[in-house]
Amino acid sequence: MSALLPGSTLGVIGGGQLARMMAFEARRMGYRVAVLAPDSAEPAVQVADEWIAGSLHDLEAAKRLAASADVVTLDTEHVPASLLATLEDLVPVRPSASVLEIVQDRCAQRRFLDSVGAPQPRCLSIDSLEELGWAVSSTGFPAVLKTRRSGYDGKGQSVIRGEDGIARAWEAVGRQPAMLEEFVEFESEVSALLARNTQGEIRFYPIAANLHREHVLRTTVAPAPIAPSVAVDANEIAARIANALDLVGMLAVEMFLVRGTTLLVNEIAPRPHNSGHFTFGGCVTSQFEQHVRAVFGLPLGDPTQPLPAAMVNLFGDLWHDGEPDWSRVLAVPEARLHLYGKREARPGRKMGHILILSEHAQDALETGEALLEQFADEEVVEPQAPKEAASPR
Repeated sequence: MSALLPGSTLGVIGGGQLARMMAFEARRMGYRVAVLAPDSAEPAVQVADEWIAGSLHDLEAAKRLAASADVVTLDTEHVPASLLATLEDLVPVRPSASVLEIVQDRCAQRRFLDSVGAPQPRCLSIDSLEELGWAVSSTGFPAVLKTRRSGYDGKGQSVIRGEDGIARAWEAVGRQPAMLEEFVEFESEVSALLARNTQGEIRFYPIAANLHREHVLRTTVAPAPIAPSVAVDANEIAARIANALDLVGMLAVEMFLVRGTTLLVNEIAPRPHNSGHFTFGGCVTSQFEQHVRAVFGLPLGDPTQPLPAAMVNLFGDLWHDGEPDWSRVLAVPEARLHLYGKREARPGRKMGHILILSEHAQDALETGEALLEQFADEEVVEPQAPKEAASPR
């Protein structure tokens, strides 16, 4: 199919902040945007041309979206693959239902990664408490039990540190099919970010280094402070995954860096990703414009990053006394404030982020942490990798 030029309509399933930033870039380029979301207050609905009311599981609403759009994409991998498969008879869907079938099931994802030779932690599929008891003898303690479906940001997982924790972990994941993974002592987590279009063209962004707090991404620094050879390896792994999936759009591959040179794939996300937010203002072409370009079949843009950058997430906890005083951020010329337009602030909910550009990545990170420290009552975590941490999410 030939490229779809400005004037065409992008249909997005999901109305969160990723869809919102996608819509910003698509509309700037001259495209229309239709969003399927359950609430008119959703971040992306506020900036869309058209709102289709419905949940991510609402097939009839999704068909209405398909009727309004020239291509359909998504801002979350939790859209049912079966729904996307139905839409594929009506309109191009990118990423495809086949990609979602793999990504939505941890077991299928791990088997796929194994089939393409992507390095990953040792893992075993678990369907019962009895199987779990046998499996921990293979992985040893500690180990991490994760639900096969619907887990994210640390939800749906439990660390097993000894025999007395086996039954407790099985209860914690709801006694449902799960994956048991070895506990990885990693130096840092990094993200390989790429875009792939309908012609198979690929463009890579600088590798990003991530710091999590309670399994949720807190800060990202790019480019990551890693050896050039490691960055080459990370991008090669990511490209192998994207090509094997025949993916169209953005792809984030989160990896653990062990002993300075060993990479282990944690998980993959076939969409723009939180760890790629530094590209929106920090790169010539943002991950959101790149995703739009890819799904419309356009040539990909320049992913060059002129200056090092740090991104710090803003969580609902900062709203404990009402709207924060944003003048503190706006007074810093190298800082860019991104707020997502969410009406309700809850502890742990991502409400926005700050992007800081600097000649040196560490300076950018320190500026971001200092800004957060002004808002938060609690002590700010120092920007360093944990000595021991379980496989997050």
